[in-house]
Amino acid sequence: MPVVTTSSKKQILLAAERLFAVHGIEGISLRQIGAAAGNGNNSAVQYHFGSKDRLIQAIFEYRLPWLHQRRLDLMAERGTSDLRGLVECQVRPLMEHSEVADSYYLTFVAMLKQYGRRDIFACIPEPMRTSSREFQEQLALYLPYIAEPLRTNRIAQAMSLVVEATAERQRAHAAEQPVLPFEVHLMDLLDAIIGFMAATVSTQTLDALAHTTPAPLSWASFI
Repeated sequence: MPVVTTSSKKQILLAAERLFAVHGIEGISLRQIGAAAGNGNNSAVQYHFGSKDRLIQAIFEYRLPWLHQRRLDLMAERGTSDLRGLVECQVRPLMEHSEVADSYYLTFVAMLKQYGRRDIFACIPEPMRTSSREFQEQLALYLPYIAEPLRTNRIAQAMSLVVEATAERQRAHAAEQPVLPFEVHLMDLLDAIIGFMAATVSTQTLDALAHTTPAPLSWASFI
């Protein structure tokens, strides 16, 4: 599954993911990542990955294939006949990943968003970005009564909320704090996300929209 093949590279990648998740991209040097990976060679990270941006890209390449394939498998297994079922195909894999012991991926993504580093998401391989975009376009088909750009904005914000919620669960596990049982948390999160996405647009919002000319929005592409 992962593109990382050697033990040394994998140790570096996991150390980078953890340090970036906790301290942010700018707060960590390649030398610190190498030390955290237990590598005494100061140039080991640069040797294996070349640069910080390439290391970030490698994290996406390592984590995203399983998440995307799991979503596709669920969609094939369960079908996508309603909005809740389709959203669950996205949320369940992320919730499952929040249980992975050696992963800080969701916290890493949440940290990137928190510090406004959306430019980093350009590192995501194009097939993965296309997959995310196509999935969110499917979601939009279930919300025809919500005018653009409100629909795209809602879906993008809903996906951001999912990342934040699953990252918080991942942080709680890392800190050995109590969390809701998996299925309870998943169902409750789905309730909240579906309610947010499908809520009727108020007359106040429509009035505000009528008096503005918002710029076109693009889909979120970080999951």
